Amino acid sequence: MDWLDDRKKQRIVQELVPGKQITLAHIIASPDPILYEKLGLDPSVNYARAAIGILTVSPAETAIIMADVAMKAAAIDLGFVDRFSGSLIISGTVSEVEASEQAILDYVKNTLNYTVCGITRT
Repeated sequence: MDWLDDRKKQRIVQELVPGKQITLAHIIASPDPILYEKLGLDPSVNYARAAIGILTVSPAETAIIMADVAMKAAAIDLGFVDRFSGSLIISGTVSEVEASEQAILDYVKNTLNYTVCGITRT
């Protein structure tokens, strides 16, 4: 009977396809304050001028380099960087976030030879 129980178990295989790419570069302009709260970002910002930038990258460790480039490009706040998932969240004014994201895309494309996506907005 044990073999019948094993057949009923669902197996999930997760696979990471190696590559050098930024798969998401998005700017949320004038986000709702609750989004700041749920993400654990600085709640004392001027929401009318604020933006959140979200990026994902593979290989994931590149998120550390992207955070460094973002902070050097503009006066953004680093909200979250995850070297295991390749996620980066930044915040600041719309122009600061846009400048940082563009600097990241330019750097990883031209210096690290990554494939990059375009910046999207909501």
